[in-house]
Amino acid sequence: MLLSASATPLRFCGFVPEKPCRGVRMKQSIRSSSSNNFDLRTYWTTLITEINQKLDEAIPVKYPAGIYEAMRYSVLAKGAKRAPPVMCVAACELFGGDRLAAFPTACALEMVHAASLIHDDLPCMDDDPVRRGKPSNHTVFGADMAILAGDALFPLGFQHIVSLTPPHLVPRSTILRLISEIARTVGSTGMAAGQYVDLEGGPFPISFAQEKKFGAMGECSAVCGGLLGGATDDELQSLRLYGRAVGMLYQNDDNSRLRWLERGPLVSVKGQQSTWDEIQPRSATSSTLGPY
Repeated sequence: MLLSASATPLRFCGFVPEKPCRGVRMKQSIRSSSSNNFDLRTYWTTLITEINQKLDEAIPVKYPAGIYEAMRYSVLAKGAKRAPPVMCVAACELFGGDRLAAFPTACALEMVHAASLIHDDLPCMDDDPVRRGKPSNHTVFGADMAILAGDALFPLGFQHIVSLTPPHLVPRSTILRLISEIARTVGSTGMAAGQYVDLEGGPFPISFAQEKKFGAMGECSAVCGGLLGGATDDELQSLRLYGRAVGMLYQNDDNSRLRWLERGPLVSVKGQQSTWDEIQPRSATSSTLGPY
């Protein structure tokens, strides 16, 4: 059973279609429900459990074990909020799609997202020794293995979509559009362009780097979900704008938190976090869902 348009997670977070979404299947009792009755945290955490299980099954340790262990280390990291896959499933359901059709693409998005973070943390890139509160991939496995793990995760995501998307739920033409959308997102017109500007600087506005490096994944996740749910081109454009904005919001919120913690008094991190929560207005999206 799918949620009503008035109680979907994307609408709860600010995405409001201009008209009721087509084809949404629901019981009469659900149709009349209010968005106030929708528990975003429960929806989110339930999906995380399902997605984590499917990701674990998608990357079993094979020979050579080392590369699979490095891949699993980042993809299955505890504490990850799974924002890209959850947004994909939510967008699919918003337009009447079946979440079973969305799970392969949702998992692929998390693989691609993890790969981008592995490469982003490398010494030759942002040189971040920590990711999600744990040593980053190259800190544990070395830069050489981290590069290989990221390189392996990108094509695995595409393979996962092609191999596991139910053909009776998703036509081949839609699968091709999904692959094209993800390829565009990670390539030279998307995240790679954002990383280049982040590294080299130059006459590019900061908003360009933010849009390409951080907004692109949110945009892709929302659009892929819309494709799986049967959204029209106009509806996909609305999802594109929404997803891009949410992706940039996440990063700006995360950066603001880090700057506050770095400038704050020498007290416990827990105490600094409490102070931040008291003084900083929080959106429904960032406060409930946390970092990617």
